[in-house]
Amino acid sequence: GVWRQTRALLFKNCLIKCRTKKSSVQEVLFPLFFLFWLILMSMMHPHRKYGEVANTNLGTLDTSMLVNFIIGYTPPTRMAREIMKKVAFDNFEDGIITEEYLSEEELQEASAFKPSNFVGVVFKDAMSYQLRFHDSVAMSSIYMESR
Repeated sequence: GVWRQTRALLFKNCLIKCRTKKSSVQEVLFPLFFLFWLILMSMMHPHRKYGEVANTNLGTLDTSMLVNFIIGYTPPTRMAREIMKKVAFDNFEDGIITEEYLSEEELQEASAFKPSNFVGVVFKDAMSYQLRFHDSVAMSSIYMESR
């Protein structure tokens, strides 16, 4: 029954492997070659280990640089408003102005007119954002060991 069919199938596969030695050797050696290649590449580019940074007092923030500083943000959602309110009022008593814009295009136009003291914040979703300066875009990122 089943045992005889299984034994016949195994015998057939062994005959095929013996008759096609070149492809059988390739089936074994190619994965080993690629495994060796991956190990070699990982040894050439090791992960960097960063040590802990000690807690230090950074001193008080010089708020004189933030006088008439404008932060524009888009889209004007409830969560974005709450975040920007916390940034403007909970952290700084005065000096930071927040403006909401309906689209990224309006935000870019505003940054073109006020390049020296304007930073744009584009909220992509609840957990990610992009900072837009006059001539560049800065991405928010999560710390990763290597890219």
